[in-house]
Amino acid sequence: MEPGDDTEEPPLPLALARFQVSEEFGFLLPDPLTELPAPYGPWMDIAHELPQLIMSHRLRARVHQMPQLSTQHLRGREQLHLAHLVLSFITMGYVWQEGEEGTVQVLPRNLAVPYWEVSQALGLPPILSHADFVLANWRRKDPHGPLEIENLDTIITLPGGDSLRGFILVTLLVEKAAVPGIKAITQALGATLQRDGDTLHRALEELAGAIEAMRAALRRMHDYVDPEVFYSVIRIFLSGWKDNPAMPHGLVYEGVSPEALAFSGGSAAQSTVLHAFDELLGICHRQDTAAFLHRMRDYMPRPHRAFVERIRGAASLRQHVLASGDARLRLAFNRCVSALTDFRSYHITIVTKYIATAAAKARARRAEPGARAGPSAGKAPSALEDKGTGGSHIFTFLKSIRDTTREGMISA
Repeated sequence: MEPGDDTEEPPLPLALARFQVSEEFGFLLPDPLTELPAPYGPWMDIAHELPQLIMSHRLRARVHQMPQLSTQHLRGREQLHLAHLVLSFITMGYVWQEGEEGTVQVLPRNLAVPYWEVSQALGLPPILSHADFVLANWRRKDPHGPLEIENLDTIITLPGGDSLRGFILVTLLVEKAAVPGIKAITQALGATLQRDGDTLHRALEELAGAIEAMRAALRRMHDYVDPEVFYSVIRIFLSGWKDNPAMPHGLVYEGVSPEALAFSGGSAAQSTVLHAFDELLGICHRQDTAAFLHRMRDYMPRPHRAFVERIRGAASLRQHVLASGDARLRLAFNRCVSALTDFRSYHITIVTKYIATAAAKARARRAEPGARAGPSAGKAPSALEDKGTGGSHIFTFLKSIRDTTREGMISA
């Protein structure tokens, strides 16, 4: 078992391929595998039946019957990412099958050990993260067709039907919209070093346009995701066992550690895109918020973390623009910061609809006679009503990063 390694080319500053970043797909895994080698059939069989197994309360029994498979037959980055995706989805279904009132304390050895080994090989934590849920979980229906939502589907799914599919694929389209901005980072840093104002201006305009396109892509969430289904059915399967009152003691990975381990659930804060843009633009978040964001980097693929750190260590773009006294550069820089602020404001709008408003409706439903537990009953979890699935206090967090982004504007 070995991870793929794309470090063959000369070590030029911020050459994207050295960080497993694609010129065409950005941080998305290019054309992910959809099937594992034959020895891993038992994993794939369960993975392809996950929604039915969870909703009928049969997944835990199926996992207990699953053979413990060696990970030694997994070859290369693509197979490892698919294995991690499959084991992540099975794990979330296993833990949350009975809702927040029927959680488990132990992940069985036949699931925990291979999951841990694959996670170690990739440098990812053994929990479902943005890297699995979105970056490695897509396929084209027509292999030669466009990367548009009508021609896309997920590889592995969970309860939530079309709304879950929409949630994953709209998020994927936000990542795809960011690609010109990711490429603009390398152009901007190179132009800063060479003091090439024209190239830097073009790069900043490209970056601002990409962030605006990301916001336009995010708007499609309204068309494809039902707020009630997201809140009552989908959200619990993105929840982790760190900073979650429903699992205050974490989870024991049998055969890995006798002590319970705590990991955060999936979060948009695990997307490398906004971390990269923040570092380029010199956005400084407040201490507690910055600490959470920094911790979320542990949930990114290892080369993507390295990409963000390389930007962090580069010469300050903001200082260069300030020192240049060039009004055109300042305007282009501020357009980027403004676009990023607007994106984060719109994210708050989405979260208000899909979490705050949906939570209020769920509380009203729980007050009704005969409310039942478990995701199959459509009873919304209550443990994370005021928190994101990553464990942050969601509105305090989102408003803080939006406000500190706005403070990154350069005044005339």
